Amino acid sequence: MVRLIDVRLRWMGLIFLALMLRFGTEIAISNGVALADALRLPLYGGAFGLLIAGLWPNRHHPGLLAVIVGAGANGLAIVLNGGWMPVWPSALAAVGMGMADLNLSFHTLLPDALNAAFFLHGGPIGDILPIPIPVLNNVSSLGDALIAAGLGWFAFATLLRGHEDPLGGVSLGPGQPEVVPPQIGLERPIILGGPAGTGTATPFPVGARIRGHPYIRLALDARFAAYWLAQTISLLGDRLNQVALAVLVYAVTNSPLATGLVFLAATLPNIALGPIAGTFVDRWEHKRVLIASDLLRAALVVLIPFAALYDIVLVYPLVFLVTAVSLFFRPAKVAFLPRIVGTDNLMAANSATWTADTLADIVGFPIAGLFVAFLGMRASDLALAFFADSATYVLSALLIAGVSVGPLVREVGPAVGGAVRRFMDELVGGWRFLRGQPELFQNTLISTVAQMSVGVTLALIVVYARDALDGNYIPYPQNYAAIDTAIGFGNLFGGLAVGMISTRLRKGWLVVGGFTTMGITYIVLGLTGNVLIALAAATVNGIANLVYIIPTQTIFIERTPIELMGRVVALRTSLVFGAMTAAMGIAGVLAESIPVGLVIAGFGLLTTLGGIVGALLPAVRDA
Repeated sequence: MVRLIDVRLRWMGLIFLALMLRFGTEIAISNGVALADALRLPLYGGAFGLLIAGLWPNRHHPGLLAVIVGAGANGLAIVLNGGWMPVWPSALAAVGMGMADLNLSFHTLLPDALNAAFFLHGGPIGDILPIPIPVLNNVSSLGDALIAAGLGWFAFATLLRGHEDPLGGVSLGPGQPEVVPPQIGLERPIILGGPAGTGTATPFPVGARIRGHPYIRLALDARFAAYWLAQTISLLGDRLNQVALAVLVYAVTNSPLATGLVFLAATLPNIALGPIAGTFVDRWEHKRVLIASDLLRAALVVLIPFAALYDIVLVYPLVFLVTAVSLFFRPAKVAFLPRIVGTDNLMAANSATWTADTLADIVGFPIAGLFVAFLGMRASDLALAFFADSATYVLSALLIAGVSVGPLVREVGPAVGGAVRRFMDELVGGWRFLRGQPELFQNTLISTVAQMSVGVTLALIVVYARDALDGNYIPYPQNYAAIDTAIGFGNLFGGLAVGMISTRLRKGWLVVGGFTTMGITYIVLGLTGNVLIALAAATVNGIANLVYIIPTQTIFIERTPIELMGRVVALRTSLVFGAMTAAMGIAGVLAESIPVGLVIAGFGLLTTLGGIVGALLPAVRDA
């Protein structure tokens, strides 16, 4: 295997010059060199500019594009502050540090209040993240996190890489046309892992066999590294946003109904806009859709705390718009993936993308719970959570912008009738196919009823965490984040379980068993006030969720033609989310007069009945 010292990077002289200028300037200022202090802004700005220019020709190395974006974020924060790196005082206090612990020749304090001045001084990309971990105890920025992740990926990929091209030349240059492979991924992978690849009778060295594994090939793919890191960082920001949003609305309104309605507003666009968005995305360039969606969501999310301070009612349309934009992002993300990894690696790439989502649950929710508790319960205090989420969207957009793909060649059918007529014909064609397939249609109907409890829990879990659970072991709001984390762990275990047993059990029975078990866990969750029992039920719920989801997605991929996949999946999603949205509204009303636990348990009973009905339908159980 290649050693790190053997890696040949282009423009190494420029990279070293940038690093020398960056740290040399800091050393000179620390030693009282007046000229360096007077020129700190152009010196630091020039250092980061040279570093980005030197790294850019090396972006084909896995992870280095993330380093470029992280360095750019840190450089921008310094430039916005006239040559100083901004640090948030509250984050310093959270890790037991003060002014004496700072490098006063390099750091400056941000405004403590989360107002416009904080934002204009680059607060969201400054050192705002407390790391209260022994040995690592410090304050970090999102740029630092991205640099660390990128360097880690680069080191890992370099140690695995052989002397030959590990990707076998599958990467396309920006000038090469490409044809969309005849496969598509859904929101979650068909199986947790992908096939190990096709075997041959020719023996390979151990190192070559390792490098031939789908996950290793992905790790060596610079474009997938950027794509995966972009999704992961924005997903972590979303978890922070979700916890902060629930706490914010409940703290301001003290109303379960108002809290449930904010999540209802977040799901409403799925009902009417899902199929429409998917159809338009099929006609647009996927990369541009991804970048535009990230930037639009960044602008919308940052407005939420300001809207809450003015009038909490204004939060609802903003949340609605964030989801509406996400409806364009999701299908573009799915369609973009096979363009950067190729058909052979698509299963593994889908699995790795699902893993990012699960990791965001497992890591993001605990951090979000601690961070929100650290910030406080007032809208002005919670603003930083939304600022940070907005920054993750911008960083994600920059990473995607650096991914090179060839122009997409689409097969265009004959233009018959007007644009509206063609659009409607496409939608109707998808509905007719779904309606004519008993296995798919009956599964969709069962899912529509059984997943109403998911919407109820999403809307009321923060109310449940505060009002129904005891605070003996985990206080509120950390208990709220802990339950979401437990579900994430369950998803991970469930994916592993399905991967091991899926070849021995019929997919239909897995769907039935998953729904029935989910319903039972919701009943237990609703009837207990003990946080430990609730966490156990949430973990089993996460397992059961994947036991249902993975075989369902497999059934849809196996039985739906590729040219209908987007519309069929979008129609199914609209039906399921429509029921979940209605359940959110109903649950919010019921929780005003009925204990929230009983509401969750009641809908859990409905999910259990859905699983039992599925067992009685041959098209569902025998699929």
